[in-house]
This record gives sequence, C-alpha cells and structure tokens, in this order.
Amino acid sequence: MNVINKIPGPILVFMGACCLSFGGLIVKSFEGSTLWQILFWRSLFFSLTVLLFLIITYKKKLFKAFYDSGLPGLIGGVILSFGFCGYVFAMYNTTVANTNFIISTQILFLAIFGYLFLKETISSITLASIILAITGVLLMVGNSLSPGEMSGNLAAFSMPITFAVLIIIVRKFPTVDMVPAQFIAGVSSCFIGFLLSEKLMISSHDIFLGFTAGFFQVGFGFIFITMGARSTPSAMVGIIMLSESVLGPMWAFLFAAERPSLFTLIGGGVILFAVLLQFYSLLFSNKKEKIIN
Repeated sequence: MNVINKIPGPILVFMGACCLSFGGLIVKSFEGSTLWQILFWRSLFFSLTVLLFLIITYKKKLFKAFYDSGLPGLIGGVILSFGFCGYVFAMYNTTVANTNFIISTQILFLAIFGYLFLKETISSITLASIILAITGVLLMVGNSLSPGEMSGNLAAFSMPITFAVLIIIVRKFPTVDMVPAQFIAGVSSCFIGFLLSEKLMISSHDIFLGFTAGFFQVGFGFIFITMGARSTPSAMVGIIMLSESVLGPMWAFLFAAERPSLFTLIGGGVILFAVLLQFYSLLFSNKKEKIIN
C-alpha cells in the first residue's frame, strides 16, 4: 500500500482509467453467460476486492468507516449499483464505442445536476457543451435502429447519471468517505444479478473473466482513481478519465474485431469535443479565481 501512495496522483488516475477501459473487451469475451450472470460474478469479485482494500486501510476501524459514511454513503452506494447494472447491460447489447462515448458525458450531467440541486450557475460555454453532447448522442443513438442496440445505448446513460449523482452527494457531504459506498454498490449489484439469474454457475473460463473484471478492471480501477483524485485537481481528473473513452473502443477493435460505425465515430468525436470544451471552461474559471485571490 505504501508503494501505491508514492505514485503521483495523476499517474494513479491514468492507471485507473486504463483498468476501466478494458470493461467492454472483457464483457464481450464472455462465452455463454447471460448478462445477469456476468453482473453477479463481476460484482461479487469487485465487492471482495473493495472489502480487502477497506480491511487493509482501516483495519480495526472497518465497521466505523461504514458507520461514518452514514446515509449519504448508503444512498450513494445503492445509486451507483444501478450504474454498474446499466454498464453491463449496455456492453452486452451495444458497442463498446457507443458505451464509452456516452459515459464521457458525465461531466455534463454533473453541470446540470449542480445547477438543479446545488444552485451552481451554468455558463454559456457549459450550455454550448451540453447542446453539442446531445447532438453527438443523437447521431449515435439515431443510427442504432435495432431495438437491442437502442436499449443498450439508453442503458449506458445510467453510468454518467449515477456517477454525477454520486459526485453531487460528495459535494453536499464533503467529509464522507465514499469508498465504503463502493462496497455497498458492489453488494447491491451482486444481489440484483443473483435475483435475475436463472442459475449462477458458469464455465471456468467465464468465472475467470468475472474475476478479472471485478478484481482488476473495476476493483483496481476505482481504487486507483479514488486514491489518485486526493492529490489531483478535479478538472485534471476529468481530462485524464477521457482516456477511458479512447482506449475502450481501441481494445475492442484490436482484440474483439468490433468496428464502430461512421456515425458512432462522428458522434463520439462531437461528444469528446463538448467534454473538452467543458473542461476548458473549468480550467479557465479556476485560473481566474486564482488571479482574483
């Protein structure tokens, strides 16, 4: 753990984004498992990974960490679990590129929810970013004529929405440690997978993929990002996280022969431009505040 603490924050965030970027490739590599079976095993191993991290971090104060997270941690964890479910459903039913580009809209949902619930103002640049992002999404979703792919695209929105809600909770309760909430999210999504699966047993090949997804892809991904974000400006975290949207489709193209459509590439490019425009606005406002102060 001391070795991880010595790694600079931005590098940790990038390592986390790299881990998360393999999600689509792993889901596409399952053989014969239903999406609810994938959700169960992925969430099970993720929960065990986060629990192990919490035990190492808090030791005898483990239960106190859950108690201190309180109602915000419980609500945040349950909400995040719906995002986990939507992520697996999206990767199972639509392309990796569509899912990753839609996930990158999380900063735009954060601006909208900040305006609605925290009374934060929306600048003209942010408004332009939102309009551009909606245009990009319509280009991708409008090209998805099959019911399955359309449902996958819609399910993908659960990730940026639930993530934005989680960040709003963090801003509302800044002293709450949200790592226990990740464990709650894992257990909740595992329970959902358990209820919706007709049977839990899958092949050893798919169980290994579930372990890889829960332990490496999601577990280490969220742990690295959580630790790295402590010493990395939020705007920089968001920019680094864009690498997930670029790397995810690339892994699927290289190792799963998944070729995104022209409309997906155009729409994704519009979305990434909108997100970068929003980050430029954030960086500009932060620099302006420093000059004033």
